[in-house]
Amino acid sequence: MNQPTSYRGYRFPSEIISHAVWLYFRFGLSFRDVEDLLAERGVTVTYETIRQWCLTFGLEYARRRRGRLGDTWYLDEVFVNIQGRQQYLWRAVDEDGDVIDLLVQSRRNRRAAERFFRTLLKGQGHTPRRLITDKLGSYSAAHRTAMPSVVHCADQYANNRAEVSHQPTRQRERQMRRFKSAAHAQRFLSVHGLVHNPFRVGRHLLRAVHHRLLREQAFQVWNAVSCAS
Repeated sequence: MNQPTSYRGYRFPSEIISHAVWLYFRFGLSFRDVEDLLAERGVTVTYETIRQWCLTFGLEYARRRRGRLGDTWYLDEVFVNIQGRQQYLWRAVDEDGDVIDLLVQSRRNRRAAERFFRTLLKGQGHTPRRLITDKLGSYSAAHRTAMPSVVHCADQYANNRAEVSHQPTRQRERQMRRFKSAAHAQRFLSVHGLVHNPFRVGRHLLRAVHHRLLREQAFQVWNAVSCAS
């Protein structure tokens, strides 16, 4: 078998590793839950091994999936309480609601906004056509220095798409009994958002046949990202 270099030395095949990682980031499951689901399928593996798989392969899968998304960026920030300290989760989504990138920071001033802009520009490799944010002054200040040529909209309710995208994060935050550190939140959410992108197809808006087709395409994307046959 022509396994990718990243799977060398692992006792389990890539299909099992990628499936375990997908289960953990796709659904509200703990490592022990994933262990039980695999055991029901006859795969005996400890939850600590699954944890290591998620740490090792999660970000690798997410980086492979990254690429150009939409040209309209919706930005928003939300506070996250980590070990009694208030941190800010900066998130950007495109016009389809797909997560472009996110960044956990301790501030939400101009320097923090500029740092987030640089992260977005580096990851996407191009500037957007439109930038939509709320009325936070940090966005306007960073926009003037980082993306002065981009159209900036800060109308009321204009960035609702970005605000709604925080809901899955809040759900997982409760299930995980909050994040252990800023690095933990950054690492987990970077993968969580990008794993959800291809599977977030708006089931209530589609006929069953179209939903099944899009779901099949999402699995094809995941198999390509994880290099699992």
